[in-house]
Amino acid sequence: MILTIDVGNTNTVLGVFQNKKIYTHWRISTDRNKTPDEYGMLLQNLFYYSDLELKDIKGIIISSVVPPVLPILDKTADRYCGLKPLIIGPGVKTGMNIKMDNPREVGADRIVNAIGGFNIYGGPLIIIDFGTATTFCAVSKKGNYIGGAISPGIGISTEALFERAAKLPRIKLKKPQKAIAKNTISGMQSGIVFGFAGQVEAMVKRFKQEIKGEPKVIATGGLVTLIDSATDVIDFIEPFLTLSGLYYIGTLNGIEE
Repeated sequence: MILTIDVGNTNTVLGVFQNKKIYTHWRISTDRNKTPDEYGMLLQNLFYYSDLELKDIKGIIISSVVPPVLPILDKTADRYCGLKPLIIGPGVKTGMNIKMDNPREVGADRIVNAIGGFNIYGGPLIIIDFGTATTFCAVSKKGNYIGGAISPGIGISTEALFERAAKLPRIKLKKPQKAIAKNTISGMQSGIVFGFAGQVEAMVKRFKQEIKGEPKVIATGGLVTLIDSATDVIDFIEPFLTLSGLYYIGTLNGIEE
């Protein structure tokens, strides 16, 4: 078994791969204050309730946009699995050229998404990740990472609206029936869902003008289905794109099941 861990600003997603396919997965809160033992106990409980055992893990691959969590997970992997994890960063073989002014400043999750998408669909690609931030990444036909864009995520934008506007309530996000709403809650849902869908459509249009060929549009992230229901520019949804990319990078670096 291979354990893949994607540490995001808000959530951490873990996936277990068996026979080259994802066997099970979990989503937990990212907590930089947890100790290695707390993460170890959490990992043991997750495995126990899935009828798995930590001793069967043959390799661990980690991607993180929260640097303080990395040494904690590194100690957890050593203490509870007896393994040195492969941490995505400079020096790790990825098979993808990063055509950026400073490749080191590109978030590990964006690179992993690009690798996962290209491994599944080839290129060119536009990859959208609806996370704490909404990221747009472009991959060329040859499989080079050629750049992207970053905007505030749906969750933090919605929370900012609630916190800064005294009379606006915290709402549940769902696709509204109409753009022109008849009450405050529906109006907020319309502005958020259709507004972000419009952002996606505008960014995809601009990306397609700058990418050679006919890129496929791949989307991932926790709120991907919500936005996909409000636009027709997304070609494929890949909920485990980052985990798949991590698994593929692991195989490139000699990690085997």
